[in-house]
Amino acid sequence: MFKPHYPPHLYVDQQIYFITARTVNQELFFSSQNKKLILYKTIGEAGRKFQSNFYTWSILSNHYHLLFKMARGKDLPDFIQTINGKSAFQLNKIDRVQKRKIWFNYWDHCIRDEVDFWKHFNYIHHQPVKHGLCKTQTEAFQYPFSSAGQWIGKRGLGWIESVFELHPIVDFTVEGD
Repeated sequence: MFKPHYPPHLYVDQQIYFITARTVNQELFFSSQNKKLILYKTIGEAGRKFQSNFYTWSILSNHYHLLFKMARGKDLPDFIQTINGKSAFQLNKIDRVQKRKIWFNYWDHCIRDEVDFWKHFNYIHHQPVKHGLCKTQTEAFQYPFSSAGQWIGKRGLGWIESVFELHPIVDFTVEGD
């Protein structure tokens, strides 16, 4: 039986995954730059540990998104547990709270094809606009907790703007979340 908050997961080697993980009750646990930096560093450490190749990422106050290739699909739960467990531990330490639950659950999606990849690529980079942190997409390209700036550094602003033109934003929000 399918439960909406406990979706089934597919574990496929060398698969590109889109991940969304959100906090309990959508609490703004990562509202400060310092707290977002904890999550950023933890994601990087997990990527190195599990030999994951990140394409895009975005960190917001109550959730994060990743688009990455997982070397071994069966490692996906441990990868997420590393990110969520370590970031929760560090956040609770800073806030001087013990055993507070930070993360609710995560959702994963196996990327099906190139069109699906680029739609998720743009969706992740659009998050600062969607959540009111930036007024325009151009401003969102400078959001410090997103990979957009890295892509602009590698390929240029014109390149990322053309990706947005070729693959319009799709809102993947599940109703009720």
